[in-house]
Amino acid sequence: MNAVQIRSAERALSVGTWLIVAGAMLYSILTVTPLAAEHTPDRWDWTAPILPLVVDAAVVIVVRLDAVLASLGGHGGKWPIVLRWMTGCMTLALNVADSALRKDLVGAAVHAVAPLLLIVTAETGLAYRRAIATATAALEEQQRTERAAREQAAAERREAAVRLAREEREHTALLAREQRDHEARLAREQAEREERARREEAERTEVRERFEREQRERAEREREQQRRERERREREEAEQREQARQQHAERERREQVERAARAERERAALLSGGPATAKLSEDRARPIVRAAFETGLPTRAAAELCGWSVGWVSSRYQELRDAGHPGTAREAVPAEAVA
Repeated sequence: MNAVQIRSAERALSVGTWLIVAGAMLYSILTVTPLAAEHTPDRWDWTAPILPLVVDAAVVIVVRLDAVLASLGGHGGKWPIVLRWMTGCMTLALNVADSALRKDLVGAAVHAVAPLLLIVTAETGLAYRRAIATATAALEEQQRTERAAREQAAAERREAAVRLAREEREHTALLAREQRDHEARLAREQAEREERARREEAERTEVRERFEREQRERAEREREQQRRERERREREEAEQREQARQQHAERERREQVERAARAERERAALLSGGPATAKLSEDRARPIVRAAFETGLPTRAAAELCGWSVGWVSSRYQELRDAGHPGTAREAVPAEAVA
């Protein structure tokens, strides 16, 4: 149990005790006042509540002082015990007297509840407070012991820290000396390694420069040889391309000549039939008109060759012109001149 729990228990005990005391006082006043008034002269009836108030005030004093003494761990001796039991018995007697005089056992038992509860609560509260005081003292003693142990541990830790710091300083000084000796030895070894490395680097540099010079000379020779080989291949490829171009051009020229000759023969064959004696079919007339258009015959001559009208032939000529067909019709040339 910690201090917070002890304070909570003590507060609950105090609140409960004072609630019981207040209830018992109020109940006692309401119960004893009529009894005191019946046994008091009429002109002194107003003094009837004083008796229960005085008795209950004694109860309050006992409960309060017992609480203070118990919290301090003290003991008031035999007189607080006498006062506590005397006030309890007085309260019990005053509360049950009226019912006892009327021989009402149930009433006596009912009116005895509050005084008995007050007496037992006072005794129990006193025992509880003494137990709480004992527990508080034990907790404080435990806290003092723990505090002393913590202080002792802290002192030991400080002493250990001082001893450890001294040992660390000595160890640090020893390490510093060893480190200096080690660094000096490393410096000598490093200087020797650097000198040896400089000599080896100089030798490697000389070998590398000689190798690079030979590589550059070899690369120059290879580049020169590759340049000559590339120029030779380029000349051969240019000559081959030129020969291929000339061959292609010659082949195209021959093909064009052949196509032109073939077209010319076809046109001559179409135009060699002379004037048509009858109107030819459109399928036969159209090739004749196209051949006449390509050779430049006038529309009238073309109309005579196919047997169709000049207007129809003129329409076909116009279609060929619109289509971009090669050939230029010389319509202005008279038909007699063509013949």
